[in-house]
Amino acid sequence: MPAFDYVGVDAAGKKHRGVEEADSVRQVRQLLRDRGWVPVEIRQAAQQQRSVGGMGILGQRISAWDLALLTRQLATLVQAGIPLEEALRALSRQAAKPQVRSVMTAVRAKVLEGYTLAQGMAEFPGAFPELYRATVHAGEQSGHLDGVLMQLADYTESRFETRKKVQHALIYPVMLTMLSVLIIVALMTWVVPDIVRVFDSSHQQLPLLTRGLIATSSLFRHWLWLMVLMLVAGLFFLRRALRQPAVRLQYDALLLRVPLVGALIRDANTARMAATLSILSQSGVPLVEGLRICVNVMTNGVLRQAVHGAAVAVTEGGSLARALDQSGRFSPMMVQMIASGEQSGDLDTMLHKAATMQERELSSLITTLVGLFEPMMLLLMAGVVLIIVLAIMLPIVSMNNLVHG
Repeated sequence: MPAFDYVGVDAAGKKHRGVEEADSVRQVRQLLRDRGWVPVEIRQAAQQQRSVGGMGILGQRISAWDLALLTRQLATLVQAGIPLEEALRALSRQAAKPQVRSVMTAVRAKVLEGYTLAQGMAEFPGAFPELYRATVHAGEQSGHLDGVLMQLADYTESRFETRKKVQHALIYPVMLTMLSVLIIVALMTWVVPDIVRVFDSSHQQLPLLTRGLIATSSLFRHWLWLMVLMLVAGLFFLRRALRQPAVRLQYDALLLRVPLVGALIRDANTARMAATLSILSQSGVPLVEGLRICVNVMTNGVLRQAVHGAAVAVTEGGSLARALDQSGRFSPMMVQMIASGEQSGDLDTMLHKAATMQERELSSLITTLVGLFEPMMLLLMAGVVLIIVLAIMLPIVSMNNLVHG
């Protein structure tokens, strides 16, 4: 039975949104009228989902937290022996957000039509990533959907917690950077001009540092709007240029060469790749297919090329560890752990350990960067203030020497 998203208006003029299962739009319209509501809009949930590019009822994607929560709840219900259709019904009824309710109701409708759970989720690529769908498909094919869902629940929760840690770690540095920029702009735009105005009537030659400060202050006062406009335009054109594959690849290669930043990007991508490949391998997905999915979950183009090359090598009968080692883009420790897993026949476990190791290194690197960022910003601010003070004091000292001379 298909699901429909509806919008109705009651006698008081209040709008009501929700999801209703029915045989047709006419039946949904009649159900709304029986409640005393005037039907305003009725659309089949799957059709609406596709029309907005895989987003929810309000044009929104399912958040990482909602996906992790849904996965844990579905895994618990399925492991308890509750039929899949009833489990999906329970999830759709208790969902607090309309977009989540719409998606789960539509997935249940596809399952009732005879489709598998993975096929039903495939109607909503914006809500369920390819990794998620491939893992569910493997669980259904192997007959161990409950265990696979439990593994997937652990994975989604772990990814959500890692993302939140990174976001929380970046809040303070971002705020400190913004505050520092605002303070510097305010000093150069309003404070410095008032202080150096006393030197305008002086006919003596001002020190080079003072003249540079006055010129910089004048630039900020008269052309700040132009600098902001140029910055916005530069970011806009950079974003457009990065849409071209060749430019994006060069940009990604440049980022990997930047000290600390390159290590951060590499650790984040390799941790994601190892964790993804681990859960896919444990779920029964072939190694080559798992590598192809890993390519799609990585953000750096150079590392994606390396994983794609590894997939080609594995297809031709080569070793995964050797292919990753030849690319030179992965840590020797991770490559060695994968090689050990291939030799012992326990690749799944070693991939999981490699993912855990990479995530720890990533967390340690983020902590180090955040720890270094605060003193660096303080030193930068102190340097700017010192330059301003010196630029102001030098002509004062020079005038004092002339008076006493």
